[in-house]
Amino acid sequence: MATVVKSFSIAGINGYPVDIEASVLNTDSQSVSIIGMGDTAVKESGERVQSALIDSGFYMPEKKVVLSLAPADRKKRGSHFDLALAVALLAEAGEIAPESLSEFGFLGELSLGGNLRPCAGILPMILAAKEAGTKNMIVPIENFAEAKLVSGVKIYAFKNLRQVTDFLEGHGECVSSPEFTKTAETPGKACLPDFSDVRGQNGLIDAIVLAAAGGHNLLMIGNPGCGKTMIAKRIPTILPEMTEEEALEVTKIHSISGLVPPGGGLLETRPFRSPHHNVSINALIGGGSNAMPGEISLAHNGVLFLDELGEFSTAALDALRQPLEDKQVVISRVNYTNKYPANFMFVAAMNPCPCGFYPGNRCRCTDYEIVKYRNKLSGPILDRIDIQKQVMPVDLFDPELSEPAPSSSVLRARVENARKLQNKRFANISGVSCNALMTSSMVDEFCKLDSDTTAFFRKACDKFGYSARVIHKLLRMARTAADMAGEKNIRKEDVAFVLHCRDLDKSNGKMMVV
Repeated sequence: MATVVKSFSIAGINGYPVDIEASVLNTDSQSVSIIGMGDTAVKESGERVQSALIDSGFYMPEKKVVLSLAPADRKKRGSHFDLALAVALLAEAGEIAPESLSEFGFLGELSLGGNLRPCAGILPMILAAKEAGTKNMIVPIENFAEAKLVSGVKIYAFKNLRQVTDFLEGHGECVSSPEFTKTAETPGKACLPDFSDVRGQNGLIDAIVLAAAGGHNLLMIGNPGCGKTMIAKRIPTILPEMTEEEALEVTKIHSISGLVPPGGGLLETRPFRSPHHNVSINALIGGGSNAMPGEISLAHNGVLFLDELGEFSTAALDALRQPLEDKQVVISRVNYTNKYPANFMFVAAMNPCPCGFYPGNRCRCTDYEIVKYRNKLSGPILDRIDIQKQVMPVDLFDPELSEPAPSSSVLRARVENARKLQNKRFANISGVSCNALMTSSMVDEFCKLDSDTTAFFRKACDKFGYSARVIHKLLRMARTAADMAGEKNIRKEDVAFVLHCRDLDKSNGKMMVV
């Protein structure tokens, strides 16, 4: 009868159980065959397991060994099956009592010498173990802190295969070190950038606080060196702290991508991703042969910043349309479909014209050249960007502009106060945590205007020809502006404020192109 050992694999951002079955066939030839739709790393496990067993002092059967990964019709990838394969083979060969394995699951890569190495995706696989009812998991010691994030599953951490077998036979103890039980370190406050470093951009900062308070998307247009990138890097410092649920989601995605460092635990700071403008569509959106999460999923619950937006390929930018709207991305392949979350705050920066100096005296671009440059951004993409602010150069020698902006802690307090009102408003609505996520029906319910404000708003929408999507976005922003002021109803001044956050519309309206 074949020996069965529990392990786990990953599909999308979730784990699922995999049974490792081992059988030694009574033949004269010695070989190890691994079946069950494994990738190259899985197929190479046979060589690693054989070497690890011999170096650890175990007997390797001189017969044909068949190792099966069930369910056999699902593609499996990764080297984390090594430990389970080795344990199953040892149990089938009589080196370990099979009855001692029923309560355990196994994850870990083996070196040729029998040492356990850390592997990616531990957190979602431990969560899958909990759902499957597996109460005990054996992992490499470097993955101990990440695995301990899941309550209800007892984690045993070891350094090598011999320690695992000694523990299973009852005459060894698990090895766990306090240095691997702490969460990933959060950078000290002194190391984090702060908005107090910014000078002379108070109007822009008000728009950024509005964006952070409601989760709205933001585009900054300005001359080279005026501070767009500097300001964007400071946006995560004013966002509210992540909830435990949000932190677990972020950690799961980074764990699958192998971005949680050995010994690291829960990621507590909101992600800030800033890919270069030559990024491929698969790297940005997600995909590849193994359908890994892309930059937009790595920015989940954080900020995705695209600097020099006009230099990104049109195909890459247009691929952002659906994720910006649906807050998730679906990667489809012939044999499977994976869904990755992509609920991020989209922040972008670009020059106002090809030379970068419009509307100053140094600009020599014609209106046609400027419009052609800006048309690199399609209308549907611009429709999905709520705030479009012009960033003007600052004269650092002007004493009136030398006053520092409010600190990040002060701005964060304003953001958190507005978010508290939104959390209360959406307390009974699943999947909605901020104003930017409101559906059309919710906009009708929570963004009502009086007759005077409606007439004012309609006049502006007719002037600039706003689409229904933009009108709804403006209403969501006005709701956020009212929340920041502590007002129950949206006022005319709230609408006027958000209309002043659409500088690109006003700038394009001044262009005369023949």
